[in-house]
Amino acid sequence: MANLGGTYSFGGGLPVTRMGYGAMQLAGPGVWGPPRDHDAAVAVLREAVERGVTHLDTSDYYGPHTVNALIKEALHPYPEPLVIVTKVGARRSADKGWPAALSAEELTQAVHDNLRNLGVDALDVVNLRLSDASGGYPVAMSLAEPFGVLADLRQQGLIRHLGVSHVTAEQLDEAKAIAPVVCVQNQYNLAHRENDDLVDKCAAEGTAFVPYFPLGGFSPLQSGLLDDCAARLGATPMQVALAWLLQRSPSMLLIPGTSSTAHLRENLAAAELELPADVLADLDRIGAA
Repeated sequence: MANLGGTYSFGGGLPVTRMGYGAMQLAGPGVWGPPRDHDAAVAVLREAVERGVTHLDTSDYYGPHTVNALIKEALHPYPEPLVIVTKVGARRSADKGWPAALSAEELTQAVHDNLRNLGVDALDVVNLRLSDASGGYPVAMSLAEPFGVLADLRQQGLIRHLGVSHVTAEQLDEAKAIAPVVCVQNQYNLAHRENDDLVDKCAAEGTAFVPYFPLGGFSPLQSGLLDDCAARLGATPMQVALAWLLQRSPSMLLIPGTSSTAHLRENLAAAELELPADVLADLDRIGAA
């Protein structure tokens, strides 16, 4: 079995593989509705776990609801090492938008929806996702009130650990003053390094940094320099991009998504790829471009 980049512990006591799996792509087009191929989606989830992945990222607004229901169908009862991380703070509108849902009522309902649809009594990790009407970030707001709602739900035993998403360093500090924060989920990849300082801050403070869109998301990474580096290493460009992230910070955890078992295996194999200094130097030129 691959080492999957080793392990990292959320909050010092909840170990997960550094190479995880993000379930968003299991929903239908536009992250809406059921998967295109139900059986293939179930197969991807089961193979990820069979190959040793213990970090699964999801949200009940993927679908909405359909992805969590699929996870429950494929994997429940969940194996002991598996950690399921979900997020709240947005909802899906009829036009397939992602408006904010940060009121106490909306957050509480979202937590209970996740509990029900995943079939658990407590959620391992819940990220509070800040967003505005367009779904962009950073959002100029205090997160004290919504994060306080989740902290209360944690005190009630419905959530084990808390994280934040779409945040600035200042918002992270604000959250940490309310309750422990075990992870930050912001956009970060070879081409989008706006969160460089936050990556380093998380490493220094023992907080996991979990980049979403590690391969570019809806705009996949494209770079002739990345292609050249991959050719030199006998790997795919996306494997090199994932390996770069794992080497970027010891607290970096990856959740690349796919609806294909072949692509899943390719992603997981990236954890075995060691990038030499000359390749790292060339890849740094992509972020500086």
